[in-house]
Amino acid sequence: MAERLPLAGLRHLALMVSNWDASVDFYTRILGMQIEWQPDADNVYLSSGCDNLALHRLPSHATVAPTQRLDHLGFIIASIELVEQWHTFLQTEHVKIKAAPRQHRDGTYSFYCFDPDDNTVQLIYHPLLVPLLAQDPR
Repeated sequence: MAERLPLAGLRHLALMVSNWDASVDFYTRILGMQIEWQPDADNVYLSSGCDNLALHRLPSHATVAPTQRLDHLGFIIASIELVEQWHTFLQTEHVKIKAAPRQHRDGTYSFYCFDPDDNTVQLIYHPLLVPLLAQDPR
């Protein structure tokens, strides 16, 4: 068996979205990601500083959503207190909450909300990953 090659982490995710303007607003204005590159009106690449999220507009002529399914995407939060603050902030922004903040068996603490296309987004404090955060964890 060949030796496994190292990975640097999962730093890129691409989502097909139908609610284009609302999705760009959610990930930039509300979650604080920056537009890194927008090659055309149907694609935008966002960055948190250490991660990259690509939004691709679902073609208007598409009659069904793509068959690939994503359970949820997650954003690492630096502390339990910040998870609570994010929960309060998203409620003030009228973001639909799926599940309230709670402690998990593995020591993580999180809650779930929906983006404008009803993708589930988790905001999570994960004690093993926090030391790996960039200087600006947002």
